[in-house]
Parts: sequence; structure tokens; C-alpha cells
Amino acid sequence: MNQKLENVLNLALETGEAQRERTGDLNVGFDSETQSWELIVKYNSDLSFLEAEGIGVEYLIAGYAILTVPENLVEAVSKLEQIEYVEKPKRYYYSLDFGERLTDPALQSGYGPAESMCFATVTFAPPYLSGEGCLIAILDSGIAWERREFRNTDGSTRIQYLWDQTLNSDVTGGNPPEGFRIGVEFDRQQIDNALRASETTAGTGLSVPGAGQMILPSIDSSGHGTAVAGIAAGALREASYLGAAPRAGLLVVKLGLPKEQGFPRTTEIMRAVTWALRKAQELQQPLVINLSFGNSYGAHDGGSLLERFLDNAAEIGKTVICVGSGNEGSSGGHVGGNVFRGTGTFDNSIGIGRSTGQGASASVARRTTVELAVADYERNLRIQFWQNYSDIYRIYLRSPGGLESELTAPVNGGKFTLTLEQTNILAYQGEPLPYAVAKELYLEMLPSFGQYINSGVWTITIDPVRVVTGQYYFYLSDSATRNAKTLFYNPTPQVTLTVPSTAAKVITVGAYNATYDAYADFSGRGYADPARTIGVVTAGLAKPDLVAPGVNILAPDIYGSYRAVTGTSFATPIVAGAAALLMEWGIVRGNDPFLYGEKVKAYLRKGAQPLRGETEYPNDRVGWGALCVENSLPG
Repeated sequence: MNQKLENVLNLALETGEAQRERTGDLNVGFDSETQSWELIVKYNSDLSFLEAEGIGVEYLIAGYAILTVPENLVEAVSKLEQIEYVEKPKRYYYSLDFGERLTDPALQSGYGPAESMCFATVTFAPPYLSGEGCLIAILDSGIAWERREFRNTDGSTRIQYLWDQTLNSDVTGGNPPEGFRIGVEFDRQQIDNALRASETTAGTGLSVPGAGQMILPSIDSSGHGTAVAGIAAGALREASYLGAAPRAGLLVVKLGLPKEQGFPRTTEIMRAVTWALRKAQELQQPLVINLSFGNSYGAHDGGSLLERFLDNAAEIGKTVICVGSGNEGSSGGHVGGNVFRGTGTFDNSIGIGRSTGQGASASVARRTTVELAVADYERNLRIQFWQNYSDIYRIYLRSPGGLESELTAPVNGGKFTLTLEQTNILAYQGEPLPYAVAKELYLEMLPSFGQYINSGVWTITIDPVRVVTGQYYFYLSDSATRNAKTLFYNPTPQVTLTVPSTAAKVITVGAYNATYDAYADFSGRGYADPARTIGVVTAGLAKPDLVAPGVNILAPDIYGSYRAVTGTSFATPIVAGAAALLMEWGIVRGNDPFLYGEKVKAYLRKGAQPLRGETEYPNDRVGWGALCVENSLPG
């Protein structure tokens, strides 16, 4: 085991390319044409000497970089003194839950996001906040840049810069941003030139493709980024649509898409965050970064390089980062508990004594059984098991047909494989690493023949050997990649927020249903266990920080109309817009030049309102409560 490489990267390097391609995640970051890996590194000192060896280097912030490394050199590069830790990219997901198309937003929801959450009292009345003088960075699937919601009243664009990471600079004639190796960057003047070259369709606000697209060939094919941008900062008064911060400037990144599926990767996100920070410094304006995606891989403890990177990014300049908590709350993809507290199904005949340390009778760690339903037609499935390193367990996996194998016996750290019925299991028994305190058991299930793994009930048994904390956490592949009927039988909704909303210094945004003034059950839930000991997330830290409306939110689409959208993806830009309003009041207008970073989070928490059904705050469902901009302004 290479101690500088994360566990899943070690497993990927020990697995052949053909087998990696059959998995959902192990091949992410690998380019089969060049036989090279895109890797995230924490480094010290200069890395420019690597370029002479054919290794691409892109410097990010705070000692992070992206390296493009031939596979046969990964081991050697990781051993360099300048390299402190290495991770592979992961794929991140967002919701595409779009409702019926509407041609007139006023018929549905008045002024859209700006009409509620205590916005109107500070936007339509003194102090008349609009986000002017602030930047909101939308790092997503792109934007329908032609739409009038993203223009000033004179028709010019409010998009200051647009970086399309998917465009080929050799084809368009443009260039990537300075210091980066992918995509093409467009400035405001180029966007205005494209707008002038386009013919505007009367009444729709959408331009006819043609000359404008020749100048600026960036397209939002899914509509997710356009909806997010519209909710955060759209403005079209004649159609009665206003986003949360309708006069904020926009920085837009169309994130590069991996070849396998249309979702961004860690490396593309980190590039985009670095670019947005540099642009904000160049423009000398406060910055809010909106991240409306996540995934379920990791210990959910703030310890991955992406989470640490975002914590560092949040401390650069006058910056706020808003991240959605994800839509895994009711997906059944997580189960966690404690072998001392009685979570799960127990065999009372097996127990190990443990002193409570308070003079009471010893508690007992019991064998715990977790049942997993695997639906028909699953081509692969990922299972993660996270635990405290001080606890020692034997883990057993039983197939639907009754075959059983111990997962922890074959090796003391490292890869091993086994076959149960028609399912191959790639397993990696990890150890704590210099940048990862938790212990991980990673399982990748693949068909040994045919196209699908065994459906039915799989059983995982935790057999305590020596236990101190008793905590355990299981996670499945993200709900976007598995059948809805593949889930744990007794799932745990707590700690279902997705990475990177687990980063400590971002504003983690969940969703509620404004119609019922109640928590939306799909919204990723956070930390409920004050005794949590895994990772760098301290006991008592509450996530999410707050919630915003995330059900049937009106948003512009890529067809010139509007749609109702649902998910934490769309609650997050409401909070991003609210952060821009606070920063306008504080920084731009001179009322509080220090109103950024954790201070914005504190003000938003303080102003949050109670929700129906919630009795204690903060809690794992809604954090400090529902967003209210009026209450969040000082004075």
C-alpha cells in the first residue's frame, strides 16, 4: 500500500483498465488514449521540473495542483518529497428534476425566488438590495447566455466571464484561461459581440442560433446551470421574474464532462473554483461561489482533498461558498450506527464487554447485521464501510443464495478479490493515511459472467473483536447511478449530505417545501451524533447550516420558457443570492467591510426562521432553520 495515495486510487492502480471500465468509479480520471491519470496533489515547493518528464502541471490555490501523469509514472511521482498526498478524481452528480414547462412565470409564482424568504422587504423597499457590485460564480453545466435574464436593461450581458471547459481551443480559435490546460474563456466584450450578432426572437428572450453561436459556441445542453443561474441572479422584469440577486455580476464555468457520463469531476471543480477566485481578485469584487452537486463517496468528515481545498478557498479574498446538501436523504443509500447502542439486527449470544467509564455496568458490543436489497439489472454497485481505526471488526458478506465470505481476513490492508455466485467483489481494506484518519473497506461488485450482479438480499455482518467507539457507516453508490429499489432495508437518514457539502467552511444548504413550511425529505441530512469520532469534523458541528425552498422553484430553461425545478441544487442558489445581498450591504455600500466568509454564514444562521415540525435548533435536517434575508441583516 502506498501511504501517499488514497485507498480508492491504490485500488484503481492495482486493477486492470478493462476491469476498471466496468466499474462506476475506478476509471474516473484515466485517459485511455494517453494512458495517463489526472490526479489531485497536495504539494510543497516547485513542481515545474515535472514538465520535462511529460507530466502536466496546473497550479491551484494553497498548495494544491492537478497533475496529468502517465500511468507508469504515478508511483514514482507520488514518492517525490514535494508530493504530500494524492487523490484521483471522483464524479459529482446533480438533480435534473424539472417540472412542466411554463411560458409565463407570473402565472405561476409572481417574481420567482425574489418574492419570498424575506427578500421583498429588503429588495423592493429600503435598503433596495440587488447584489450590485458582487459576483456570483455558477460552476455547473453552462448557461443559456442569450437569455435576457442574464442581461442589463440596455441588452448587454451581466456575465463578466464564461469559461467553457469542454470546448477545444484548436477548433474555436480561443484559449484556455492562463494557467489551465482545458477549454476556452470568453470575456464580457466577446459575449456582447455574440449577442449583437444574434437575432432575438420577439417575446421569448431567447436568441436564434446563428452568428452568435459562431462567436460563442458554448451550450448548456441539460439546462441545470441555466436554472441555477436564473434562480441566483436572473432578472426579467417584463416577465415578472427576478432571481435572488438580480443585479449581481456572473462568472460562469461550464464544467468539463467525463466521457462516460455528463457529470463533472473533482479536478474540473477545483480548476473552476481557482479560476473564480482569480477573476474576483482581478475585478476587485466580493465573490459568492455556488456548487449545486455532490457525491456519496468518502467518510463525510471534511477530510478529503476537495473538502480541505474548499475550506482554504473560503479564506481567500472576500469569498463565500454555498454548497447543496444533496438529494440522498430518502434514497436508502446509507446506514450507520453503533454496535454498543443497538442499531441493526443483533445476535445476543455474542457480546464483548466495554466499560462506560462512569462507574455503570459494562455495555456490550454485539454482532450487527445490515441487509441490502439489490434490484434486478444492476451492472455494478459500490459499497463503502467506514469505521474508527481503534475498533477492530470481522466483516462478513453473504450473497442472496447463502454463500458467505469474510472480507477482513485475507489481508491486513490492500486489494483482494472474491466471487459469490455470479458476482465478483473487488475489495480494498484500507488503513489510515496521512490525510485520512478513518479506516475504509471499499467494495466494488461486478458480474462474474453475464451483465448483472446478483439481485436479492445481500447481508453484511459486523462481528466485534475489540471495540472502543463502536461507530460504523455504510454508503452505497449515488442514487443517480443505481436502481431506486437498490437500498438498505433499514436506512439511516442522518449523515446523508453529499461531499463536498461536508466541508467545514462552506455554507451547506438543504431544502424545504415552502408550500407546507416543512423539511423536504430528499434533502441530505447532516450530523446528529455529538459523539462522532471519525474524521476532522468536530463533535457538535451542525450541518446543514440552513435550508431554503427546494420544491417547485421557478427557473428559466434553455428553450425560452420557465420550469418548476426541485432539489437542493435549486435551494443553494437562493442562499448564494442572499449572501450576495448581504455582501452588497456590508462591503459594497460600506456598512461592514468584513461581511464575508464565516461572518456571512453566522448572519444567515442568526436570521433563520423556524419550520413546522422542528423543535430543536440546530438539527441534522434543517440546521439553524429556514433562510430569511431580512432577519439576517444587522440592525
